[in-house]
Amino acid sequence: MAILQPQIPLSLYPHHFHLPLHSPTAAPFLCTPFKTPRKPLNLTCSSKGQDDYLIDAPVSAGDGFSFSGGKYSDGPSPSDEWFKQGKIVKAHPVSGSGDKAKDPIFGLKMGAASQASNDLFRWFCVESGNADNPTVILIHGFPSQAYSYRKVLPTLSKNYHAIAFDWLGFGFSDKPQPRYGFDYTMDEFVASLESLINEIATEKVSLVVQGYFSPIAVKYASNLQGKLNDLILLNPPLTATHANLPSALSIFSNFLLGEIFCQDPLRASDKTLTSSGPYKMKEDDAMVYRRPYLTSGSAGFALNVISKAMKKDLKAYVEETRKTLLDENWKVKTTVCWGQRDRWLSYDGVEDFLKNSKHKLIELPMAGHHVQEDCGEELGGIISGILGRRS
Repeated sequence: MAILQPQIPLSLYPHHFHLPLHSPTAAPFLCTPFKTPRKPLNLTCSSKGQDDYLIDAPVSAGDGFSFSGGKYSDGPSPSDEWFKQGKIVKAHPVSGSGDKAKDPIFGLKMGAASQASNDLFRWFCVESGNADNPTVILIHGFPSQAYSYRKVLPTLSKNYHAIAFDWLGFGFSDKPQPRYGFDYTMDEFVASLESLINEIATEKVSLVVQGYFSPIAVKYASNLQGKLNDLILLNPPLTATHANLPSALSIFSNFLLGEIFCQDPLRASDKTLTSSGPYKMKEDDAMVYRRPYLTSGSAGFALNVISKAMKKDLKAYVEETRKTLLDENWKVKTTVCWGQRDRWLSYDGVEDFLKNSKHKLIELPMAGHHVQEDCGEELGGIISGILGRRS
């Protein structure tokens, strides 16, 4: 079913082959949770039969909407190297009937890479630093991946136990189709975040969350303030004008056009991420960000549904975030780091809001919406300083 594939030059994708996770060159997969709260996420390998999670999907395992393969060369790619640094953690129960996922357009059964786990969802996590140190969890924005924190992790890992993860629907985490276990509503994201944090950290944690997923973290924290030490928000939506998605994101929610654009790896990753600020994407980084969209149509379908949910629910979540951060009962130490060159979220009203809420503001003049991309090393130092003051 190639009719929905955008006209992307084939020269971008010269090699197409699959790499199942049980192959000798693949990264370890799944899946027994670590046994003690202060141990690294030591998970064992297990991957068999129809549940194989493929880094590259061959034509035989394709779902009809994938750019089969996605390998740029026969040698290791940056995406392979990044995957090898991570672990798969199982958290949050899969709901629904348990039927195999089908594409939302023609109802065709999708390939193995598009199917969710049978019991708990599989989350891709990258862990860095000594597990005996205080834990800080890095949460990427919409749309992005844990990979965006690659320059932050080395700095944080010197004194902290840092964990970055891919949200469901992004990166190397499960990308279930709506109605087949996860519908990508804001409320579901809150519940799934709680499940994941309970799995990877039994003691208090600090959260760093970027962009449009910030209201999710604030909602989670409002329910479980005793679980958090610090909350650090990177360019979060805080004003009434922030409740409207920028055109670069809202286009993915359009009828039919959204379905088409969501299947374009260049538009879904490169063009979107670089439209939000000064970030200039290097080719090696683009190879990582494009990989989910090259491997399977499931990443694109998830992007389409998430953008629709954001467009519908973001206003209410932003209002709730404002109310929560202004509440005198809010006890979590909160800091906002703001990239001043954000093209998506205006700075107007942010400073006044933070003065009224008495939360700390740190301005980063050279950064845009994706602060961790524009000044990752500097941000790592800032986060370490914020958390260090508590110590």
